[in-house]
Amino acid sequence: MTIKTKAIVLRSVKYGDNSLIVDMLTERCGRSSFIIRLSKSSKGKFRRNLFIPLTILEVDYELKQTATLLRIKDVHVVIPLPSLLSHPYKLSIGMFLSEFLVYATRDENDNNPLYNYVEKSLQWLDGVENHFSNFHLVFMMRMTRFVGFLPYTSDYHDGDYFDMLNGSFCERAPLHSHFLTPNDASKLGILMRLDYPTMHLCVMTRPERNRCLDVILDYYRLHIPGFPELKSYQVLKELFK
Repeated sequence: MTIKTKAIVLRSVKYGDNSLIVDMLTERCGRSSFIIRLSKSSKGKFRRNLFIPLTILEVDYELKQTATLLRIKDVHVVIPLPSLLSHPYKLSIGMFLSEFLVYATRDENDNNPLYNYVEKSLQWLDGVENHFSNFHLVFMMRMTRFVGFLPYTSDYHDGDYFDMLNGSFCERAPLHSHFLTPNDASKLGILMRLDYPTMHLCVMTRPERNRCLDVILDYYRLHIPGFPELKSYQVLKELFK
């Protein structure tokens, strides 16, 4: 069965002398892994620069249920994102998001809403010129809707705690240790109400933004088994003032 689908490159790993193993989030089939034999010519079909993380491709491949690594028959860039590769801040955010998505989507199959969310978010970031310092925070919080652990925020009241295991606000601290105090809980509630055009209205210092980053990553670790420490985390924490 031949599949034609859009796909977002998440990670490329060198395999042997002239091959790559590439993990992608695809529009039709969720997470898929491919083995790519690179072209020897710079004009060949399978060039290394096609498989830079967060590149949005259209790929044709043969779907084999028993294969762990699939082989692509045809590929081309379908939505260019030039500023993600040239703007230094966007490049750092993109490095973080690609690593984050490797682990946050690894068990996703046939999740078209998730794919569309990621694609449209990357297009927004590529097109915006400023006011994107909170992008990664809003992106991660809004993505919880598509991976199954969206926090329940409609019952929030000032002074509430946030139960990270159950994804809900509560008047008193829960009996377990995985909760946010009212100060951190209020910031989480604010982030959940923001979208990309309005997120610049939430003004934060670098320490406040980094605290939110820590909290959100902890939330993902609680709900996705084996979610690791991210290598690009420290670089991202140094961005913006």
